[in-house]
Amino acid sequence: MPEAHPWPALALAFGRPRAAEASRDSVVFLMLLLAALVLRASAFLPSVINPDESLYAVQAQAWLRGGWPYVAVWDMHPVGAPALFAAAFALFGESLASLRLLGVLAVAATGFALYRGVRAAGDGRPTGLAAGLAYVACSALLDGLATNAEILLAPFIAGAVALGLGATRRALRQHQAPRLGVVLAAGLLVGCALVIKPVVLPLGCLVFLVLVVPALWVGGLGRGRLAVLALAYAATCAFPVALVALVYALRGDWAAFLDGNILAPLRYAGLGVPLAQALRLSAAAAATLVLPAVLALGVLLPRGQPRPAEMQLARAGLAWLCAAALAVGLPGMYFPHYFLLLLAPVSLLAALGARRLASLVRPGLVLAGFVALMAVLALQALSTVLLPRLEHGIGLLQPDPPQRVAAALNAALLPGETIFVVNWHPLLYFLTHTVAPTRYVLPSHLTGRFAEVTGIDAEAEVARILATRPRFIVLDSGRWGQVRPAAQALVTEVLERDYAQDSQMPAEDGSTVELWRLR
Repeated sequence: MPEAHPWPALALAFGRPRAAEASRDSVVFLMLLLAALVLRASAFLPSVINPDESLYAVQAQAWLRGGWPYVAVWDMHPVGAPALFAAAFALFGESLASLRLLGVLAVAATGFALYRGVRAAGDGRPTGLAAGLAYVACSALLDGLATNAEILLAPFIAGAVALGLGATRRALRQHQAPRLGVVLAAGLLVGCALVIKPVVLPLGCLVFLVLVVPALWVGGLGRGRLAVLALAYAATCAFPVALVALVYALRGDWAAFLDGNILAPLRYAGLGVPLAQALRLSAAAAATLVLPAVLALGVLLPRGQPRPAEMQLARAGLAWLCAAALAVGLPGMYFPHYFLLLLAPVSLLAALGARRLASLVRPGLVLAGFVALMAVLALQALSTVLLPRLEHGIGLLQPDPPQRVAAALNAALLPGETIFVVNWHPLLYFLTHTVAPTRYVLPSHLTGRFAEVTGIDAEAEVARILATRPRFIVLDSGRWGQVRPAAQALVTEVLERDYAQDSQMPAEDGSTVELWRLR
């Protein structure tokens, strides 16, 4: 059998696959893209799924108007996610559908990278396709319907792992060291992921180990060559981040880059959560992934002499899972979408385990059993996401609250007027096309519990915003308790003195959104 090409989809692997293989790859990618559209269709209904996604949208909108991240809109993430959002808006238009379509494309690309990784290891198309479809299905879980950083970086990491699996196969079969071009391509992919979220550092280390350890094991890689490859890999991993830093330095915004990209994440990591809470949140995420995890346990079942490709994939999948678990824990926080980093290795292991479980039935029914197991996985993920949407009807049977509030604001605002969102969705700035009166648009960074992450005097910033006399102040009465007492006092004083309540509208969770108009 000819050796499978590692990942032609992003044109970062070297060499050209045969025409028939390329044609089959195209069909597989289209299948995964269609599956992602179907399984993530409910993401196109609500306007708000996750606050980070809303923040990226506001950053991207400002960026397209000349306001750079950190400078115009502050955050403690790298610029990769808003850059991809801005690209999606430039290509498809500034709409919520564009950012959700970006998520569909990222998920399909990750599924395809898993497929190519399985093929690069020498395993069959059914297993590769099953791994890709498992990822597509499970990507809807754990707040994965939002186009979050974990969704956007996954294609790059999965692509780098695919390159590593191809290098591993060459090393074991031909005792060859990984080609420099493959190492550079893998490093560049990891570097792109680092520009989206730096917690992927353990995954970047894993990719290098997958690239070189098999060659070291068989004696195909000397120390001198290893040093060269390590330096080349480290340089390409660092290149995207270094390039962004250089651009900010040349713009005279180095201090803003340093604070938002390095110092603020360190302050955030220092907050942490109690061990009991971390264990509880981790258990909740594990429970969400219980079905793919059970299928993944199938790789432990004895079944004669396992094939080399299957052993290689199982070992790589387990190592990938461990590195991803380390990446999840690095920030010291445990929001559900952090656990999306586990999905790619879990999906790979689930496909391998499902095939092993299917082999326990009669030989003529192996393929049918395999397909049935993967179908159950997809249906379980779909029902978990779709049933609540059908039950509550937000964006489907009932009006979407942020869209409704934005429509009311757009009807009343004059050009150049501003709003201040005290403790609700920052996406209102995006939906109303208004310039936020502050760089700190995420309420948790300004009026909420993470204000110390910004490194500023949050109360002074709130007072400054109120002094600009925004035309409307928007607050969620049900979440008023999440606003710090000092910020509550500042806002209450100004509302009583200078504002009149314009209207009230229901929020998604049954609370009330209040619109206060300047007298």
